[in-house]
Amino acid sequence: MTVPPTRIAVVDHGAGNLVSITRGLQRVGADVTLAVGPDDLDGADGVVLPGVGATASVMEGIRAGGFEETLRTIDRPLLGICVGMQVLFEGSEEDDTECLRLIAGHTRRLSPAPRLPHIGWNDVTPTGSDPLFSGLETSPLFYFVHSYAPVPEDDATVIATTEYGESFPSAVRSGWVWGTQFHPERSARAGQTVLSNFVGSVAAKHAA
Repeated sequence: MTVPPTRIAVVDHGAGNLVSITRGLQRVGADVTLAVGPDDLDGADGVVLPGVGATASVMEGIRAGGFEETLRTIDRPLLGICVGMQVLFEGSEEDDTECLRLIAGHTRRLSPAPRLPHIGWNDVTPTGSDPLFSGLETSPLFYFVHSYAPVPEDDATVIATTEYGESFPSAVRSGWVWGTQFHPERSARAGQTVLSNFVGSVAAKHAA
């Protein structure tokens, strides 16, 4: 029996690397759709929330698209990327923005930092054995573009850290909600592995 591909919906809220993330997910075998409204999430096995730019504009796009309540009550695996990760938390000091409240904690400006924004490749060190990093070396390199990073209330939600003037959480997980501060869709083979692992986790949950 042929197993259908895992269905992943990418949220289009007007501020995300839609082409890059769609292609990245397709390369690892996912059936990808762009969601321009909450009804487009129906039937998806998992959801990806990309984000670039400022937290306030991303949340404005989420609200304008009618996604806010659906994302706050999400019942399937979700991966937030960059600002899409930051809005998973309760709020951000960037523009004093209220966010989705899926994970307890707030996003703060990186300080101290050699230079902001933090742009380029940097090590990511997993703190445990989360399946998102399965098959990767000890401290793989990923691509970052950001000036803010989350500060979770519960350290147990942190699944990877990165050093840039200070140690900050570069990946988090709470239940079936993941977030990466780095851009897996721009991080070559290591990024493809993370996307593949996310799609694999979605498929495993859907099959359970």
